[in-house]
Amino acid sequence: MLLEKIISISGKPGLYKLVSQLKNGFIIEEVTTRKKVSIGNSSQVSLLDNIAMFTFDKEVPLFEVFENIAKNNDYKETISHKSTEDELREFMTASLPNYDTDRVYFSDIKKLAQWYNILHKAGYITPESFVKAEAETVEGEAGEEVSIEKDAPKKAAPKADKPATPKVKASTGAKAATKSTHRKMG
Repeated sequence: MLLEKIISISGKPGLYKLVSQLKNGFIIEEVTTRKKVSIGNSSQVSLLDNIAMFTFDKEVPLFEVFENIAKNNDYKETISHKSTEDELREFMTASLPNYDTDRVYFSDIKKLAQWYNILHKAGYITPESFVKAEAETVEGEAGEEVSIEKDAPKKAAPKADKPATPKVKASTGAKAATKSTHRKMG
């Protein structure tokens, strides 16, 4: 799913796409209205790509949960985040059957439904959104088989001296969006 630049900003409703990096912040774009604004480095930013949800046996990346919701709803909108608690808990059980009921809070379930519907409205939720990269087997130099990942869109190769993470600079007051640790819902 091509959502590695979709972010949530603490204190701001909705979801945003990182557009560009500035000397002291970022240019972001609201995903549904496409309105661009700038934010400072001190904003607490979370990449959706780094968020996972707790189950009783593992942590499931948020996009896998989105894929389950999409399949359950035929890639259409899901229930409103303003639905009753019982309806939202039933939605969560259908989306992630073995979610950890102690560590995934009701507010997390509401946020999940809201974010899914925002992404759907913005055109990010389609059957093609969840297609995984195809593995292609080719013969290597010494005759051994080598597996190569093929992405649908071609991307420029990252420079050797820089990491291949999104260009997000975080000051001491900001949540480091490029950290490899996952933010957990719950």
